[in-house]
Amino acid sequence: MTETLLRSSGFSQSFSEKEVFFCPEESHFYSHCLERLVFNQCSNSDLVVEFGCGDGTPVINSLTRVSFDGRIHGYELNPSACQIAQSRIAHHDISHQYSVRNQSFFDTFQSDAQYLIANPPYIPAPDDNIAMPLLHGGVDGATITNRLLSLDYPNVMLLVSSYSNPVGTIAHALANNYSVADFMITPLKFGYYSSEPKVKNHISELRKSRKAFYSGNIYFLAGVLFKKRDVSDLNLSTELIRVMTSL
Repeated sequence: MTETLLRSSGFSQSFSEKEVFFCPEESHFYSHCLERLVFNQCSNSDLVVEFGCGDGTPVINSLTRVSFDGRIHGYELNPSACQIAQSRIAHHDISHQYSVRNQSFFDTFQSDAQYLIANPPYIPAPDDNIAMPLLHGGVDGATITNRLLSLDYPNVMLLVSSYSNPVGTIAHALANNYSVADFMITPLKFGYYSSEPKVKNHISELRKSRKAFYSGNIYFLAGVLFKKRDVSDLNLSTELIRVMTSL
């Protein structure tokens, strides 16, 4: 089992993959999606809120590469991940720009923000008795993703998995007056969390009903910028569905 190790400001502590989400490839992709789809497009006056910021690495890495100087308020339920994020933020001296709270986003979310960003839990399983329960995205993996798309933010950038009912999520977005304004896609291998037998078997069942799309050990992960239709004339939903269902 891999361990993530925090070394920041004299503090050192290790966490297993069951304690803190750890997937460098996914975090790296999320960071580049944030850079291209959000921080390089929004203005410094825009407030950004983040659901489930994990250890904070994606946002921190993005901020080192862009000129965006607005505020990002993050929410993370996992106290260990929140502890890491807060220490890394302090180490990089960006607490004036990026803050993370160990609170439920849905209990305290800010409706005045212009952007909502998230790599939401998207592991499909019959229940949350899996390696990391906080990664459970509902029976089809899209429950939390769809809930975020029901909050009426003007701009929402989410990671969407091809094995977590992407067609249903895009349909839900369209029904909530969103269009797909832009997207990025990367292929990923099934990792520690998605390879758990209970999860992998469930994904196989979802595939039979065309709610999961993958090939061998490969699935697609998309960073999708959803915009309310009154602020975007572009709608790439058909193109996104075509790519996400091609495996």
